[in-house]
Amino acid sequence: MAAELTPRELRDLIRKRQWTQPTSGASKGYIQANLVMMPQEQAFNFLLFCVRNPKPCPLLDVLEPGKFEPTIAPGADLRTDLPRYRIYENGRLKTEVPDVSAYAHSGMVSFLLGCSFSFENAMLAAGLPIRNIEEGKNVSMYVTSRDCRPAGPFTSKLVVTMRPMTPQQAVRAVQITTRFHLTHGAPVHIGDHREIGIRDLATPEFGDPVTIRAGEIPVFWACGVTSQLAATSVPLPLVITHSPGHMFVSDLKDEDLTIL
Repeated sequence: MAAELTPRELRDLIRKRQWTQPTSGASKGYIQANLVMMPQEQAFNFLLFCVRNPKPCPLLDVLEPGKFEPTIAPGADLRTDLPRYRIYENGRLKTEVPDVSAYAHSGMVSFLLGCSFSFENAMLAAGLPIRNIEEGKNVSMYVTSRDCRPAGPFTSKLVVTMRPMTPQQAVRAVQITTRFHLTHGAPVHIGDHREIGIRDLATPEFGDPVTIRAGEIPVFWACGVTSQLAATSVPLPLVITHSPGHMFVSDLKDEDLTIL
């Protein structure tokens, strides 16, 4: 069912609360995005953080204060068209909700950032495994020991997603994903997870653990959840994000943003 849905059809199901699960594998071939909303007073500093850290935080769209219809999906509403949101107050997670119409106000600036779900279709087409899709799970996400470049008050460690594959498949994955520069591009690390400060692959900070089979190695890509850690590193009165894995699906096609 997921492969047959257009982005508009999927967003309609989400708005009606008929789709509530993660969006990995949904509307294949279309760009998915991370969402961050914050008060306009700190929006420039957050924009600067994204510009300084384009690998985990590639900008797809930035809306004016109080606007919630993105240019990359005309007719969409960022307050209702994601399956699940997180509400942060003073830097702390308050709740998760399926609709943020009661929270988003005229002083909020919305950012949409590229997501690694967007290149999964190209990997699948090349015969590469996407284990979280195979097992019906959310992708595994880990907080590393690598520091991002700060901007104003915003700081964060780099967050990564992990997909296991054989060394030969990993080489092919590098070749494929390098073209997707606005959806995280090539992996940031391959192999020993301890080298980037990850203690245990069985306990991701976000998402679900997946099976790593004999002969496979972990392959790590920069993850847009980095933007959530940055946005909540400052005790702002209100920050709204997507729940990890529950992305905004745009009308842009994956191939529209590749490097030829």
